[in-house]
Amino acid sequence: MTYEVDFTTGGRETVRDLLFDAERRLRAVGVPSPNVDATELLAFALGTTRGRLILQDRPTPEQRVAVEQLMTKRLARVPLQHLIGHAGFRHLDVAVGSGVFIPRPETELVAEAGIRELAAQPIAGRIAVDLCAGSGAIAIALGTEVDHARVYAVELSADALSWTRRNVAAYDSQLTGIGSRVEIVDHDATTVAQPGMPLTRLIGQVSVVVTNPPYIPLDMVPREPEVKDHEPKMALYGGHDGLDVVRGVLRTAAMLLRPGGLIVVEHADVQGDAAGSAGVPGVMRAMLADHELSEHSDLAPGKPVWTEIADRTDFNRLPRFTIARRV
Repeated sequence: MTYEVDFTTGGRETVRDLLFDAERRLRAVGVPSPNVDATELLAFALGTTRGRLILQDRPTPEQRVAVEQLMTKRLARVPLQHLIGHAGFRHLDVAVGSGVFIPRPETELVAEAGIRELAAQPIAGRIAVDLCAGSGAIAIALGTEVDHARVYAVELSADALSWTRRNVAAYDSQLTGIGSRVEIVDHDATTVAQPGMPLTRLIGQVSVVVTNPPYIPLDMVPREPEVKDHEPKMALYGGHDGLDVVRGVLRTAAMLLRPGGLIVVEHADVQGDAAGSAGVPGVMRAMLADHELSEHSDLAPGKPVWTEIADRTDFNRLPRFTIARRV
């Protein structure tokens, strides 16, 4: 064994030893889920799954070095998903890395609200749009969990789009097998339905719009180093009050949705009903159809755009997303 291997392993030889040491070190630097992260990193380094990790033989010196290299990055708060190259989302396993926002468990509920509505539509009406699609997790979930769905994934970031395309391609056969498809649209979600833009043809035809837009105010810096230092700024910040992009996607959704169509908008836990006019439900209640919206829809000028506005909580009972129907 070389000096380098001896130095990096520190005498830790069994899987249990490595797990115990990794969890201890991750906890010491404040990683929120040290046990899960330690298990995932070791499983990845050893080329196995979490469930079979403890059944593995004594790791080789090369494997122990690989574990230590991954640990060094995770201790520096590089996101776990960037290190192992994927993130779980509902029944999916989507590829992620630098340049694309990592899907969170809370967003699974956002997707579920859209899936329930889409599945309730007749086959001809199963048209959905995912605005600010990022990795494509929501769009792919809609397409794979609802048969004969037509889903349009709208994303502007070139870096994110490379991941969107990769993930949609990975699930192409599963989508095709149930008669669904996900079409990627390289465009700004706030203007994609305006005259002459890529989704103009869908005005008034869409049953469901789901969006997890940037919603962090510019002067609010995320506490977690994984988010602050590694997530793409374009996916995080939504202007001075965090709602600039939200306002834009609401206008897009108002054009795309058929009367009675559903919108699902994720937001921060401080942007729910309690925030009043500074929250997403408040913005939706105050939104009236202007001349442009009226010209490209059946909305009456000066009248409300949204009805049945309701805020929903996440797994921690915190305000997380707003649903509403197009008048």
